[in-house]
Amino acid sequence: MSEPKEFRDALDDLAAGAAAEAEAPADQGAEAAADTHPSVPALRGRFADAILHHTIMAGDEHVVRVTRERLVDVISWLHSEPDQHYDLLQDLTAVDWGGGRPIDIVYQLWSIPHRRALRLKTALPLDDLEMPTVSHIFATADWLEREVFDLFGVRFTGHADLRRILMPDNYAEGHPLRKDFPLRGRVSRAEQTRRALAFAVEEHYAPQELSVIEEVERHHRSRAAGEGES
Repeated sequence: MSEPKEFRDALDDLAAGAAAEAEAPADQGAEAAADTHPSVPALRGRFADAILHHTIMAGDEHVVRVTRERLVDVISWLHSEPDQHYDLLQDLTAVDWGGGRPIDIVYQLWSIPHRRALRLKTALPLDDLEMPTVSHIFATADWLEREVFDLFGVRFTGHADLRRILMPDNYAEGHPLRKDFPLRGRVSRAEQTRRALAFAVEEHYAPQELSVIEEVERHHRSRAAGEGES
């Protein structure tokens, strides 16, 4: 039995990626009162020109939108100021809204001594996907920035080792979490398999990593040989 046309059209839409949309999404949620979070009045007092919007999501998630130009200054101050002391970067990720709209970079901060969270966002236009690194402030930013670079194509200037972390170094199809990325990739499954088989393992692993792989392979061969003799 043939599939309904609506179902085939939906699959085609998924494979093609997001369609263009005219307007960028507005910040979700109404402007929240500054005194609902201890850090927001302090931020507005010190970085008045940089704080664009403050809202509350999901009941208790405080989200502050910051200009790209001042975002690292804001994060550095939140980290070092004793009354704030956000000493943990819980997450750093991105959101592609599709349709040619800016990509949001999201920083989820947590203050262990003050036991409070704060989420910062900033928007990057698609023709200028670049942000200064915060890896000199938070060690966790090292791999998190590499992940956003790998999956969204955002470059973090000043990062000491900005390279893919999930996809292979020689992956040439783009950035898989972008909304314009086709559902099945940009090449056929057969071509993906051919590339995987041609992958030179020794070019992408450190010697100590290769020694672990070889040891595991020797263990499996020895175990298989023992089972064969029994």
